[in-house]
Amino acid sequence: MHATLPLLQSSDFPPIRRQATATLQVNLGYRCNQSCVHCHVNAGPDRSEMMALDTVALIPQVLAARGIGTLDLTGGAPELHAGFRDLVRAARALGVKVIDRCNLTILFEPGQEGLADFLAEHEIEVVASLPCYSMDNVDRQRGKGVFDKSIAALQRLNALGYGHEGSGRVLNLIYNPLGAVLPPAQAALEADYKRELGVHFGIVFNRLYALANMPIQRFGSMLISKGLFNGYLRLLKDNHRDANLAQLMCRSLISVDWLGRLHDCDFNQQLDLPLVDGASGEARHLRDLLHADVDGAPIRVAEHCYGCTAGNGSSCGGALGA
Repeated sequence: MHATLPLLQSSDFPPIRRQATATLQVNLGYRCNQSCVHCHVNAGPDRSEMMALDTVALIPQVLAARGIGTLDLTGGAPELHAGFRDLVRAARALGVKVIDRCNLTILFEPGQEGLADFLAEHEIEVVASLPCYSMDNVDRQRGKGVFDKSIAALQRLNALGYGHEGSGRVLNLIYNPLGAVLPPAQAALEADYKRELGVHFGIVFNRLYALANMPIQRFGSMLISKGLFNGYLRLLKDNHRDANLAQLMCRSLISVDWLGRLHDCDFNQQLDLPLVDGASGEARHLRDLLHADVDGAPIRVAEHCYGCTAGNGSSCGGALGA
């Protein structure tokens, strides 16, 4: 795989600083039952990196100590972690909102038969990747047969109340472009998704998040191999909007890797750009948040940050602008 960080480090991206932390986003490990082309984590079935249980045990303590209201669980497939369900229970007992970034097909993996019921019981917000409403596009990006399993999973979640207004069970979908292009306008695309999934499969959901692909890890390496890397960076920079800077997710989110190290965002995590202590220069750890926050700290930026400010903007919660 081609290294992308050397091509991203020299950057004129505007300097920005952290605000109060509202979300703790935790990557429980890189093992996944899929290997998607667009995956910026390079996750897959052969990855063995998983968070140690003593590190997992720190998460509820940090949520309580810092008064953080949202726990955002990601991976890989976060549900494959042995401590996933106990962590969810502990966070919900604190009154914390929990988000599960679910690839949908995980619901049909051996040992996960009761997963959908568990998520519904604890009213976990499900954010599910579905890069298109057509089978050909989804299977091309995520693997043969993924579309049919994804549709079946969505129907299963709908049957449990997910996606229905007023149910308390939120189901949001994620769209990523197939190639080196910016995502279209989110509102119009959401309307298309709701129409097509509703008419053909009877599926309902709450929101669609349109995310830009980041030029890092598996996707970035593919761009380099095809000679598209520099052109894609130019596209991102040419479409930068200063108005998106105030809403960047890194200003109110802390990303935690499987080792417990802190990062400004999941993309910096994958580039190994951790939050560092100003005095020692060492990477900050989850345990550090038990005693102090990181409000006001400078955010580490590089060229990939233009992926979040280009066009309508991009974040874990979808587009930033209209």
